[in-house]
Amino acid sequence: MLNIDKSPVFFHSNKSAFDSYRDVEYRKLDVAHKAEKSRVTLDAFDASEGLEREASTLKEVCWYLVKMLFFLSAFPFPSKLKRGLLRLFGARIGKSVVIKPRINIHMPWKLTIGDYSWVGEETFILNFEQVNIGNHVCVSQRVFLCCGNHDFNDTCMSYRNGPITLSDGCWVGASSFVGPDVSIGLDTVVCAASVITKSLSGNGVYRGNPAAFVKARWK
Repeated sequence: MLNIDKSPVFFHSNKSAFDSYRDVEYRKLDVAHKAEKSRVTLDAFDASEGLEREASTLKEVCWYLVKMLFFLSAFPFPSKLKRGLLRLFGARIGKSVVIKPRINIHMPWKLTIGDYSWVGEETFILNFEQVNIGNHVCVSQRVFLCCGNHDFNDTCMSYRNGPITLSDGCWVGASSFVGPDVSIGLDTVVCAASVITKSLSGNGVYRGNPAAFVKARWK
């Protein structure tokens, strides 16, 4: 930035010496990489490897039609109706489960929800692998349960998927992300907008990105 008489104006930087050194090293790495050709070959990706769909094409098409009509809709269809539809497509759904509008469930035949659990609006369950939701679990609005992943060390980005388990009594706060191969322990609370990429112990309150332990839930 220049002042009126064109002489330079300098501002004090709050960056530490380590941050400045790291930025320089990142720039060096970026410059070196730009000289190379990308090694990523997405045209070689094979969607049939690392993913068992466990359903016929006809079943998947029928599910997508049902999902668009009754689950992705903002209209508040009764939870009883949606529980029945999920069971029809192979999901194991407990009693009195509350299923709010605008929920995206990828493969209901890979979904288990226990008794008296709640699934909030705009929850996205990308269950390439099994998702197990226990009893009395609260999954709040816009939670993303993501069983899907890719191996970035493989040039064709092959699948690296994994299951998700939400144990009895836990609460996953709004807009949180739960990644593959994660288990959230008994009665644990995940605060809103947290990112969970590793399993969490029971009776804890966790917050942040990545989620860190804050305190015990029950004394």
